[in-house]
Amino acid sequence: MATKETGDVAAGRLTADQLACQFADVAPLLDPGAAAVAASRCHYCYDAPCVNACPTRIDIPGFIRKIGNGNLKGAAHDILSANPLGGMCARVCPTEILCEGACVRNHQDEKPVAIGALQRHATDWAMARGETLFRRAADSGCHVAVVGAGPAGLACAHRLALMGHRVTLFDAHPKAGGLNEYGIAAYKTVDDFAQREVDWLLSVGGIALKTGVMLGRDVSLDELRQQHDAVFLAIGLAGVKALQIEGEALGNVHNAVDFIARLRAADDLSTLPVGRRVVVIGGGNTAIDAAVQSSKLGAQSVTMVYRRGVDAMSATWAEREFAQTQGVSIVLYAQPLKLNRDGTCVTGVEFERTKEEAGRLVGTGERFTLEADMVLKAIGQTLVATGLDADILTTDGSRIEVDDERRTSLKGVWAGGDCAATGLDLTVQAVEDGKLAAASIDRVFARTAVRAA
Repeated sequence: MATKETGDVAAGRLTADQLACQFADVAPLLDPGAAAVAASRCHYCYDAPCVNACPTRIDIPGFIRKIGNGNLKGAAHDILSANPLGGMCARVCPTEILCEGACVRNHQDEKPVAIGALQRHATDWAMARGETLFRRAADSGCHVAVVGAGPAGLACAHRLALMGHRVTLFDAHPKAGGLNEYGIAAYKTVDDFAQREVDWLLSVGGIALKTGVMLGRDVSLDELRQQHDAVFLAIGLAGVKALQIEGEALGNVHNAVDFIARLRAADDLSTLPVGRRVVVIGGGNTAIDAAVQSSKLGAQSVTMVYRRGVDAMSATWAEREFAQTQGVSIVLYAQPLKLNRDGTCVTGVEFERTKEEAGRLVGTGERFTLEADMVLKAIGQTLVATGLDADILTTDGSRIEVDDERRTSLKGVWAGGDCAATGLDLTVQAVEDGKLAAASIDRVFARTAVRAA
């Protein structure tokens, strides 16, 4: 069954039918009956803690009440008016630590209202029917450049378009969507949902999409500022941190984000090579997604190794538990020292046990080796500052410095999403950044219009 093989890395470990089963929707859509039952569990709290826990502040009790009353269009409108990427967020948000984690039901029967599933129920219904939920305002005469068509850029562009401003949306990739298209596990976003959501967002009108355009390569920030009334930077974190250990350049040692992107772009999953023994280094969602998908592709053993303890992992408890149900082993308190080789290919990873002393991570001197024919690195992503003015970066150069309205120190330039120093690196937070920037840009245009009058 295996085809092209390098060492123990091979494509075609599973049949097409097996792969289809492995990569089926991990959380299938609720049917109407199940949705009604789930909605009936909501207490419709007046001072709802779930709303406060949502970065986009969706009126959760309001939309759930509408679902319970059979008003799915109204529910979808409530969700998407607060979060235009509500469909994707319903699939990928860590609801267990946000809205559902704050649900008062946790204190009663230890089972929160299924807010994420209900949100998907309403938004998928509206998108499948092609419901027209929003109408664009009259053209304002203002033109905004949005650089980066990920969650922050899409949210900003959609909100600006609704306000009547014209938007040109630039992205370096062949498709819009950012991490929603290229960086999220395939089993979370089946049936090309990321692109269907992009199509829905663009259908509001007033947004011109230009793909294959990279800041600093194809267009400069100065040019964008000269040609537009405002610029919103949502370029994400395109760089990947290196392990900086011996053997990192060996064959079959890959960045986890690149592995996930290749999988998402593949027309035939049986053509994707995967090792028999895969080691994933890291403790975040990218590490989880890479590890689980390696297992789903047919790897016989997948081990995820993190240098600290479980409380320091950015992957949530739900993600960790899911990974373990998918055959992923998790090793804590271990840091990589060296990648072993056989010729040009990796054969294993040598680790050192670690511990924390007075808040610092230190090595214990105890070493062990995990055999591996594929290693995936997922220790964090970094800002690629090409084309950016150094004056708008944080002191360490790791992010773009912004204020509460997502304004940078450059006049007419805003920034948001993972590239900006705003806190949580979550899809839902990126959406909120885009909304905040759009509102701020609109206020500037409104003041300008008043002065002109």
